[in-house]
Amino acid sequence: MSVSADALLREIEKQLPLTLPVSEWTCENAPLQDVSIGICRHPVAFVLLKGTCYAVKELPDRLAEQEFQLLQKLQERQLSSVSPACWIEKSERHCSLLFTRYLEHSVPYRLLFVRPDLDGYRDHLLDAVANLLVELHANGLFWGDCSLSNTLFRQDAGYLQAYLVDAETSEIHRELSEGLRAYDLDIMEENFSGALADLSAEGKLPLDYPIFEAGASVRARYDKLWQEISQPIRIHTQEKYKIQERVRKLNALGFSVEQVFLESEVEDQLQFHVRVADRHYHRNQLERLIGLNAEEQQAVLMLNEIQEMRTELSSRDNRSVPLSTAAQHWYQRIYQPLQAELTQKSALEIPPVELYCLMLEHKWYLSEKAQQDVGHQQALSDYLTSILST
Repeated sequence: MSVSADALLREIEKQLPLTLPVSEWTCENAPLQDVSIGICRHPVAFVLLKGTCYAVKELPDRLAEQEFQLLQKLQERQLSSVSPACWIEKSERHCSLLFTRYLEHSVPYRLLFVRPDLDGYRDHLLDAVANLLVELHANGLFWGDCSLSNTLFRQDAGYLQAYLVDAETSEIHRELSEGLRAYDLDIMEENFSGALADLSAEGKLPLDYPIFEAGASVRARYDKLWQEISQPIRIHTQEKYKIQERVRKLNALGFSVEQVFLESEVEDQLQFHVRVADRHYHRNQLERLIGLNAEEQQAVLMLNEIQEMRTELSSRDNRSVPLSTAAQHWYQRIYQPLQAELTQKSALEIPPVELYCLMLEHKWYLSEKAQQDVGHQQALSDYLTSILST
């Protein structure tokens, strides 16, 4: 166990009432945090320890250890899930506690349906869940309980990214069979209908919202994307350049390609298929360039800006400029000063990177209207006055 984990355990033993059930923790006996969550099968509390917020879930016997180990495997593969911190067995109460790091800037599905400023994300939620299921299934994970309550969402340049929160029913296989994939999708559809029906009964949904079609819509989106990433391609031996075309297409969808498999079918013909890894291709590229942590679509927008900066610098200096140089120039001259001003003048609860990307979308809108690039400063000024001030 690492030193940081040991330090966390000492802090847990010092600050939390471990002899009490989680349901009996109060602000008087624990540093509780007020966090909006969905419906939970087991008691959950959120605590602040050493400046970090953790979700604490109480489970029967040693189930916390099992879920901790599975979440560790997902993190090692850089898949979209919460990050495990530690687990504790409470033998005197025949239960165990799982500690996971709170996913910052995330929202549960209920807020996406009850907050007027987030209702535009409802359709994006279906895409986000389909993308998450494809990513997990492609890496051999059978979720076993895909539901809205077991998923958290982050805003991503006007879209959403979904993250697995609960993995107590999950299993990792070398490869997921067609039967298990179909079963996981059946569970998802049933859980979706139940959760949305509950929201409808509470009066939290529009009267015409397609409650029982939502799960089927996720499945249709999933099937389309699964076909895209898994279909084998036949090419002639002299067309090997098409392999790179295929890789670039999958990268454009956000998937990193782990391996390419080539098989000889007949003379002068090959069949190849790819194995995808995580769906954070652009996010990882941005982080490697400047160390900035962003979601996938946010990274796409910012990498586009970096490429534009590279073209501008290369033209100015009459030589090829490395992408890393352009990235540092963009980060210091464009991103940092604009993002700082946006954050300072915005009263909205929007993550800084998302706020910058929304300003970029506004810049695109103004440029389209003016039929020319209006520039960052004009876009920033207009965004602050016409959008953030309303």
